[in-house]
Order: sequence, then structure tokens, then C-alpha cells
Amino acid sequence: MASRYIANTPEEQRRMLGVIGAASLEELLVKIPTKARLARPLGLTPALAETDLIRHLKALAARNADADSHVCFMGAGSYDHYVPSPINHLISRGEFFTAYTPYQPEASQGTLRTIYEYQTMIAELTGMDVANASIYDGASSLAEAALMAHAVTDRSEIVLSRGVHPLYKRVTATYCEGPGVRLRDVGAPDGVTDLAAAKKLVGAKTAALVVQTPNFYGCLEDVAAAAEVAHAAGALLVVVADPVNLGVLEGPGKLGADIVVGEGQGLGVPISFGGPNLGVFAAKNELVRRMPGRLVGATVDRDGHRGFVLTLQTREQHIRRAKATSNICTNVALCALVATIYLAMLGRRGLVRVGELSTAKAHYASERLARVPGVSLRFAAPFFKEFALKLPKPPERVVARLARQGFLAGVPLKTFERSLGDCLLVAVTEKRTKAEIDAFTAALEKAVA
Repeated sequence: MASRYIANTPEEQRRMLGVIGAASLEELLVKIPTKARLARPLGLTPALAETDLIRHLKALAARNADADSHVCFMGAGSYDHYVPSPINHLISRGEFFTAYTPYQPEASQGTLRTIYEYQTMIAELTGMDVANASIYDGASSLAEAALMAHAVTDRSEIVLSRGVHPLYKRVTATYCEGPGVRLRDVGAPDGVTDLAAAKKLVGAKTAALVVQTPNFYGCLEDVAAAAEVAHAAGALLVVVADPVNLGVLEGPGKLGADIVVGEGQGLGVPISFGGPNLGVFAAKNELVRRMPGRLVGATVDRDGHRGFVLTLQTREQHIRRAKATSNICTNVALCALVATIYLAMLGRRGLVRVGELSTAKAHYASERLARVPGVSLRFAAPFFKEFALKLPKPPERVVARLARQGFLAGVPLKTFERSLGDCLLVAVTEKRTKAEIDAFTAALEKAVA
């Protein structure tokens, strides 16, 4: 019997087997050892009618606790920012939704133009001279920055603040293992980088000092002071930043950063259970020839018309692998398009407003939550939209209890750092209302009582 999901009819299968020289599918598979073949039917329920299948899948999906069904206070790199409704409408247009990597860029002027606009916006936000067409996510962006710093300086060590996202550091460690780049940690005991300790670690072997602001704990770092420490030793300063916050915060490039990377998910990209995401990468002009990934530039054709091209093509697909800046072969063009539409829709004032609302609501929430008996702020350093709470009961149990009441309460920090096993990382975006924050406070008070 022909399957509705397999295009080949029984007759077509017989003809293909004849060409191969096999009498049956069993004969075709005879070379596979018997013990390696499944000797029983797959453990699947009988086939369902399409309406029943859709109903079944919806029931399975309803078992998930997501940001649509629950009030979300989770962060740690992925945030529940508002996604304007026109975004989905626009990216679902066939010319965007089905577009693929511009291998023949001159024939992909629309795609190249949107990437060029994205690059321009990211460069302006970060305070840098140039941005690339995007990388897979924030973690791979930082890893690429570490390799780039190594290539630029010909030095073999990267000093990373403990305030940098732990998962970003793990990805960076994987990238750096091959070329033998050593990673060194500098502490952040009070929620921000210990720059005195950093000064002792950053030396003649250091390719870059890496800080994140707001950092993994939500605290704001002194980027200008970090730049002084790095540059005094001839090293680069790499700053991990969330571009959503840069409507309010000063661009790291204006504070001395040489490379700015980060996660652009908040720029209109849905959380989507953790991906796909948007890796932001920007640098100073003098470093542009060492940038990973693809870069779109504007030009003029022979008739004097403006056009767009892929420029400085240092990808391994275009030049000898040994001379490539990176093995990054593409960019997340659809997510970059989402970010471009988001930034164009909000404009300068809109992005500032998102930042102002997020930080104002986060500070209101922190004040309310810190009044709950037994609960306190873990760090005294200034923060933006995210903060760590110290709880009197295990955060994992508190999170599970609050999920049953309709709240995604935050991210327990024990997974990332044992010394913060009693802490919960809470994020507040512009979407949260006063009523939601007050209800969350009341629920937390009961959960820790």
C-alpha cells in the first residue's frame, strides 16, 4: 500500500529496485547485519485522521509552559520582548521566507539590501564602524571574536570575566581548543568584573579582555575602565552586549570596545524554545579584514545605479580554507531581516522607550520582590532589566511551584555557578505589567513562606 507521505508508488519502487538489481527491499538491505536491523514494527500508535492528529498535537503542545500561556520572567540571554505583529506578515512573503543564501549575490539585490540596512543599524547601535551580516547566535559570535582577536594580535590567551554568559564561555572554549588559545577567568565577586584582578591577568600574551554589559547577572560593567586595562597591555577589548538595551545605554564602541558581539534575539525574534537566534558582530574599521562571515557593501554599477555586493569575501567557500578568517559559511538572514524590520518600525524613539520601560519595570519588580520576607537582591551593583534574587528556599522548587500558578519565575543560577545555588535570575521586559509583577510578588511570597 502506498503511503501518503512517500511519493514513490509501489510500481515506481519495483522499477527502481530493478535498476539497482534487487528483487525486493529486503534484498536491498541484506548487507545490513541482522542484529542492527529492527525486527519488530515501530512502536507507533495507529495512524490518525488529520483532524484527530491536529487535535492530538495541540494537546501535546498544551503541556508546555511557554511565554504565551505563562507570565515570563525568564532571561539569561533569551527575553520575552514584544514582537510587533507586522513582522510575521512581512517575513512570510514568499520573496523573504523562501530566499536562500545569496551564492550569486548580484542576482539577490533585495536580500543584500536588507542585510546592508541591518549592518548599518547594528553598527550605529553598537557605536562601531562596521558590522557583518550576522552569525548564528550570541555564543558563536563571542567564539568568533576570540579567534579574531587571536589572529589580529598573534597572542595566545583570552581573559574572560566571570560575568560573561557561562554558555557563551563554553562555546568559546570549544572554538579555541583547536588553535590552542588559552582561556583565563577573572572574577566578578560583587556582580561586576574585578578590574584590579583583570589588570594582573592581562599581559603580553593576552589577545583580548572580554566583558559583558549588562552581564550575565544583569549588572552594568564599566566598559571604559575595562578598555583601559586591555589597551594598556596591547590587547583588544571584546564587549558582549544586548542590542535591545543600546537604545538607552551608550554603544560600547564609544567607550573603547574594539569588537562588539551579542545576542540579537530581542530585536523581534521570538523565543521559539531557544532558537533560531541572531548573532551580532561589529568591529572597528581597522579590523574589518579579519571579520568572520559575510559582509555586504554598497557600490555603483557601470550605469551609475546604486547596487549591493558581497565584499571582502574571506569565507572558506570563497578562498583557500587556510586563508579564511572563519569556517562560518552563512548568516541567519531571516532573523537579521526580522531585526531590521523591528528596528525600522520602532525607530530611535521606540527603541529608547523599550529600554526605558524595561529598566523601570525591572527596578519596580526588584523593589517589590526584595520586600518578600527572606528574599533579597544578591548584588548591589547597578542593573538594567535583569537581577539576581537570593531566596530562602531552593530556587528549582520555587520555579516548579510558580510554574503551576502560571509564572515562568526565572533561571536558577545553581546550574551555572555552585556558589549562587540559592539565587534566581529574574528578567523584566517592557511586556510585563504592574499587575503581573504584583501577582508574581504575591505568588513568590507564598512559595518561599
